[in-house]
Amino acid sequence: MTTDFLTSYDYYSSRRDMEVISNIVESLKKILEEDKLQAQPLFLKTSENLILNIARKVVQEKKKTFLIGITGESASGKTVFVDNTIKACVRKKQEGIYTVIRCDDYYKDTSKELKAAGSYEELFKTGFSFDTPDAIDLELMKKHLMKLKSGKEITSPQYDFVTCVSNPDGEVKKPAKVVLTEGLYVLNEGIRDIMDVKVYVYTPLEVIKDRWYKRAALRGKTGLAADLQFQDVNRTAQQYIRPVYQISDAVINGMVSQEYIRQITDKIFKTLHDIVL
Repeated sequence: MTTDFLTSYDYYSSRRDMEVISNIVESLKKILEEDKLQAQPLFLKTSENLILNIARKVVQEKKKTFLIGITGESASGKTVFVDNTIKACVRKKQEGIYTVIRCDDYYKDTSKELKAAGSYEELFKTGFSFDTPDAIDLELMKKHLMKLKSGKEITSPQYDFVTCVSNPDGEVKKPAKVVLTEGLYVLNEGIRDIMDVKVYVYTPLEVIKDRWYKRAALRGKTGLAADLQFQDVNRTAQQYIRPVYQISDAVINGMVSQEYIRQITDKIFKTLHDIVL
């Protein structure tokens, strides 16, 4: 194979890639413009280079893992967004397409502290907080995400929100084309640098409060115990979570219906599939 042939091949390959990238950008821009016309659009904000960066990664880094970090306040709708995105992009169960890593699984075991206090109410009175980065093993989560990006499987822990027990032998997670990680601190300083796309889910505080209390009851927290923790949730969100809004590549509306999430994400994935393949 001659040098001239290689040079010519690289030129046409690069030119073809740029054409595909351009087609993706234009198609995704159209989808976002249509979304803006909705009474409740899914995308509230996107960074200037988000679409171009996604297009380049899809075309020029096909074999690399695409890591998407999704954060937002407690009960903002992160899990709902991730679960419905998965339903849209995966028509049938197939390994190698996606893997989900949830920050909630990485809470540190505090069963001894809860048992010593006697109740959640008494535990919170000591100043204990479940809502700071220190409550979660972010170092282990980052290590697991890096392993998945390098093509290695991991075993994520499993956390029980009622007993506060963390089981290190949780669920085996295999490497995949797309790794979705969601939770309060997945875009925390020290871990967000490994994300390919940073997403923030925004929901008004009054809606968050209503959702949060309903979920807290299911986790064994009611009355004063729930009130004490929600005060802490609001305080720590102001310190650790809300500032991430400014550095996110996309801000997602936590008020949209599950049906619309599936509808628009289906359009996005179908567009990428049709153009690239």
